[in-house]
Amino acid sequence: MKLARATVALLLLATIGIQGARAGGIPTPNVPFNIKVPAGNNVFFVGHAVGTQNYVCLPSGDSVKFVLFTPQATLFSDDEKQVTTHFFSPNPFENGTIRPTWRHSRDSSAVWAHVNDGDSSTDASFVALGAVPWVKLTVTKPGTENGPTGGDTLTKTTFIQRINTAGGVAPATGCTAAADVGHEAFVHYTADYFFYTDR
Repeated sequence: MKLARATVALLLLATIGIQGARAGGIPTPNVPFNIKVPAGNNVFFVGHAVGTQNYVCLPSGDSVKFVLFTPQATLFSDDEKQVTTHFFSPNPFENGTIRPTWRHSRDSSAVWAHVNDGDSSTDASFVALGAVPWVKLTVTKPGTENGPTGGDTLTKTTFIQRINTAGGVAPATGCTAAADVGHEAFVHYTADYFFYTDR
């Protein structure tokens, strides 16, 4: 595990274009233009995710297709400590609208975000074959919550980038006919999540 994480760290350093030191000394990653964050936002937190992208087969027009119903991932720090969990959940500030969610593993602070139109990339110069797209997620307003004892690690988040993805794409089989409706597929993926703040 330690060797694997070290390899991931080296690959991450190799793919990051350092555009100057940012808050906390974390460099800004090199990403496709359309998922860059606005000026004035700096990286303050990074997590390396291991988990699954979870799909269910549903009707789609005259056919059927796999639809993502939630990711389920754990994010780790560079020293292999769990830092957050990632999943979909109702945002209490939007009347329960389901949003991508991250909850801090120590202080239970949480952030909800969404992908705006155009904020996703499958650019082959960045995104590996068979990997889920790289995306920029914008934190909903309001879209953060302190933990039950006041923990606030994630509450300053403004944007989140999912980059360096591997795997996670819905399978090509198992959802081709009406009889397949309801079938689920849990597809392994890894990714790096960069959290930004404007503070």
